[in-house]
Amino acid sequence: MLTGVAAFLSILIALLAIPVGLTFHVAWPDYVLNDVKLRWAFGLIRINIPSARLSAHLEGSSQKAEIPKHDIRDSRRSTGKTRSILALVRQDKLRKRIVRFIKKQWHAITKKDLYLRVRVGLGDPADTGRLWAVFGPLAGMFANARSVSIEIEPDFADVTFDVDSSGSIQLIPLQVLYHIAALMMSPTVWIGIWQSRTAAT
Repeated sequence: MLTGVAAFLSILIALLAIPVGLTFHVAWPDYVLNDVKLRWAFGLIRINIPSARLSAHLEGSSQKAEIPKHDIRDSRRSTGKTRSILALVRQDKLRKRIVRFIKKQWHAITKKDLYLRVRVGLGDPADTGRLWAVFGPLAGMFANARSVSIEIEPDFADVTFDVDSSGSIQLIPLQVLYHIAALMMSPTVWIGIWQSRTAAT
């Protein structure tokens, strides 16, 4: 039995060590997915993910379509989930840990003709400023990368999350999972999650 388990784990690790390629064009909120192609096993396996326009999810629901944008934003801001996110953003140690995680993932990915435009705002200038404490240093690091055009902008006046991105990336799943496991086992992360839930209640 142990031999079978060891063989299974060896095969799994070997499969996760094979690079995965992803070519994509994603725009939010215009599209949920748009022109996403995945390649694995050195091109032997190719998967095309169909596009899903956001408006398609709202078709046939006039009630959703008639909701004013500011009402949606107000309801989002009043939810406990939003409060939890803001509580996470306010924690300096957790912000620094997340920044380190993103940097490691960034360097682990091979990028080609990567284009990214992000505009994000939380409605409250102070909360947006705290969020920018996470994204600001990353934006500076991304700006110096080769074959990459990335711009991340804060919106201090409104609740905003707009994304337009395209390009090709290649990553090794085993390496990505290692970084994720290291993040999830970090005491800083769990303490931060517990404190954010406490602050949100």
